[in-house]
Amino acid sequence: MLQRTVSVIVPVYNAAAYLNKCVESIVNQSFSDMEIILVDDGATDESPAICEAYARRDQRVKVVHKENGGLMSAWMAGVTKSTGEYLCFVDSDDWIDDCMIEELIKSASRGSKEVICCNFVIEKDTVRSPQQHKLAPGIYEGKKLIEVKHQLLGNEEREISFSRCMKLISRDLIEQNMHFCDQRIKMGEDVNIILPALLDAERLVILEKAYYYHYYYNQSSMVHKYDEGLYDNIKVLRQVIIKVLEGKYKDADLDERKEMLQRADMEYIFLLLLAVKNEARGNQEGYRHNIKILCGEERELIQNTPVKVETKANRLLYLTLKHPNFFSLTLLRMAMLIYYR
Repeated sequence: MLQRTVSVIVPVYNAAAYLNKCVESIVNQSFSDMEIILVDDGATDESPAICEAYARRDQRVKVVHKENGGLMSAWMAGVTKSTGEYLCFVDSDDWIDDCMIEELIKSASRGSKEVICCNFVIEKDTVRSPQQHKLAPGIYEGKKLIEVKHQLLGNEEREISFSRCMKLISRDLIEQNMHFCDQRIKMGEDVNIILPALLDAERLVILEKAYYYHYYYNQSSMVHKYDEGLYDNIKVLRQVIIKVLEGKYKDADLDERKEMLQRADMEYIFLLLLAVKNEARGNQEGYRHNIKILCGEERELIQNTPVKVETKANRLLYLTLKHPNFFSLTLLRMAMLIYYR
């Protein structure tokens, strides 16, 4: 079997409206030593036929058909089918600049377990919003990389996006950490794989500028709707984060393990802000009840885990999390109605 340098994996589910633009941006890359794995996750629209048409046109394209199992199961199936030295993930409603993979591979050492990151653009209607990782552009190895790893969790804004997209990732970092993936998680599921991959990385590169990945802001996506199961999802995500840290830091000294688990608690606080926001924005009838239950269940952790909150929106969410009284709940709901009207 021919082994390519890069495997580009595209999970596909009912994406016929976007799929041609996505796949065209991949097959037309300036870098050609790659395979393209299109994973049909039980789509019921024209997506499977579009995938097969590309496979007939381009020998680098392979199609995997499977029963619907969700986004995580789809990209995992793609990894199993792939052969590349490096893996790159593109979601089926997104697209990439034709230079992206070439520019990413230029920064690879080809000898380390590494993650090469570019930046991205949020594409929303006619508005384009360039986004970049908070971590400064550069190459991180040795002590510098250890310092970065200690800061991955527990910040209001993550140092590095935990999206599996907009990255070139050494194959071993994905394959050897897939056992952490919990398919019950539907929001933030990329944390399952990117957190352990970054913790195992021997080299990390953040490219300067490099806005090569285009994220399509789909208003109808479940990410942007009320999710009645979000709080439960976040609790499972916390369990996975702790499992990852306990596995990666089992041989570390006590202080380092304690520090990382504290940062996991801080990360959980910021995730809880998302749960509170979800209720206040989308649950008109039951938001007060659900937020009070959440805050009651997590009261001890909330009170004992201070975090630094700087943005105005998060300050109001954090105030509500700590003091879910009539005033804060009413003010938060009003703010959500004004902002999302």
